[in-house]
Amino acid sequence: MHLAYPAVLAALLFCTGLYGVLARRNAILVLMSVELMLNAVNLNLVAFDVWLSRAAEETLHSGQALTLFTIAIAAAEIGIGLAIVLAVHRNRGTADIDKLRDTAEGHESHPADGPDGSDGASGSGVSSGSEGSDSDAPMAGQADRAGKAEATA
Repeated sequence: MHLAYPAVLAALLFCTGLYGVLARRNAILVLMSVELMLNAVNLNLVAFDVWLSRAAEETLHSGQALTLFTIAIAAAEIGIGLAIVLAVHRNRGTADIDKLRDTAEGHESHPADGPDGSDGASGSGVSSGSEGSDSDAPMAGQADRAGKAEATA
């Protein structure tokens, strides 16, 4: 068998996995796409190992040994990855990567926000929240404090 056949198949698998990583929003589908990419690498390792062992008459089979390590790492990665995705899904209620990234960056909308994204305060200096809320919530974010300072100014 020529080396081109498994190399082309591995390239197709890798491109499919790359497309899945870049285009998908669901975390589980992204993990499956990463697995496709790792399987493409495994296919290349075994194909080149067979091709080089025939050419050099060596019996080391280092490509197949690296493939076993890659399979073990992929199994550990998918186990830990699925555990993280399930824990995040339980806490946040979604596995959508864009929504999780927005909540991590602090772009989530607050319930006190108005429909246009403003905090509901007019320019007359009236704040929408209570004046002593900083002492009630010592862990308030810097954006919340800045918004309250603008509302009271």
